[in-house]
Amino acid sequence: MSRPPSLLLDLEPLRRDRDFRLIWAGQVVSAAGRQVTVVTLPYQLWLATGSPLSIGALSMVQLMPLVAFSLYGGAIADAVDRRRLLLLTQSILALSSASLAVLAMVPHTPIVLIYGVAFLAATVSAVDQPARTSAVPRLVPRERLTMAIALNQAGSQTAGVVGPAIGGLLIATVGPAGAYLVDAVTYGASLAALVVIAPIPALKGVVRPGLEAVVEGLRFARSRAEILATFVVDLDAMIFGMPQALFPILALTVFHAGAQGYGLLAAAPAAGALVGALLTGWVSRVRFQGRAVYIAVALWGIAITAFGLATFSLPLALLLLAIAGGADVISAVFRGTILQLATPDELRGRLSALHGMVVTAGPRLGDMEATAVAAAVNAQFSVVSGGLACLVGLGLIAWRLPQFGRYEAVPQAVRSGVPRTGGGAVQPETLPDVEP
Repeated sequence: MSRPPSLLLDLEPLRRDRDFRLIWAGQVVSAAGRQVTVVTLPYQLWLATGSPLSIGALSMVQLMPLVAFSLYGGAIADAVDRRRLLLLTQSILALSSASLAVLAMVPHTPIVLIYGVAFLAATVSAVDQPARTSAVPRLVPRERLTMAIALNQAGSQTAGVVGPAIGGLLIATVGPAGAYLVDAVTYGASLAALVVIAPIPALKGVVRPGLEAVVEGLRFARSRAEILATFVVDLDAMIFGMPQALFPILALTVFHAGAQGYGLLAAAPAAGALVGALLTGWVSRVRFQGRAVYIAVALWGIAITAFGLATFSLPLALLLLAIAGGADVISAVFRGTILQLATPDELRGRLSALHGMVVTAGPRLGDMEATAVAAAVNAQFSVVSGGLACLVGLGLIAWRLPQFGRYEAVPQAVRSGVPRTGGGAVQPETLPDVEP
């Protein structure tokens, strides 16, 4: 007998897949610590310089290595044991956070050193992210992949709620140095989980890391229109509709809410995303997942625009950010499912790297766009104009790629709860290939 439909997050992968459960739990703890650093860095720079462009410069410093090294990082993830690679990258990231703590203790810390550590951490993350993302399909069977992706989103958003809130409190009580130190310590949970899970070796026949491997991944992505569509839609939402870099400015100069208000603004999208992730029991039953992506991104753009108009009320602004976060996590679950099901395992590291580059570069480019507009006009205008630009861009994408709205990523057998027999994989409907 099949289980009745539920709106609640499906916990089946946590119950049945030991290694996924361990790596998921460790990552939730370390990701919460990482979010403490994410909110502390721009706050420290704003206090030191008083310029929104210093925050935009941080985004540029973090973007450069992601663009330069992500694809090669994905090729490395495809060619080596992903567990060992993650042990190395997580250790280096822990050391980078500890370095920020030491620098924060130095009077009049040179800004260039902060940027230097941020550059190093972003470089390592360019390898860490594709290794982690591409490991998930090796830890759970295909029929539980969408559930596992939803759980990862729930864990990430839990960290996104807890981390910024704790970060705001730490900044106000122990200062940036204490906040960075907490981040460094939390990496211990991720490292402990990686030590006890089974190896995740590379599959035979994988091309060695190098230009040829990178080109192979790019060629595959270019040939699959459904993958390209997920990238373009996310870039539109993040470049124009992501106002995160403006949160410290809005908290201090518009809402007059101090460090605690900044922590609340930073945590609100993740809080909404967490609620959205906890109510993803329905996502595996959606037929047209491309259409769901379009709808979710439209809700994101509307909520961000309304947030920019609601600066007269902090509670209302937080609610609108939460709605935006809920829409964003639904989009992320569907986009992640489309990517993983459309990509063979020997290419997942490279495609996950490309996906990670888009997901990470989009907000960084958005930070630069938002801070540039804020410097030219003001922060509120930047938020409203960005939200409207996101909606216009989405309309153009839907007009140019109407077939993406009809894309089906989840097999009908899985949606309907009918057990698959015979061992054969049910193939999803795909978009026509793009001519190389």
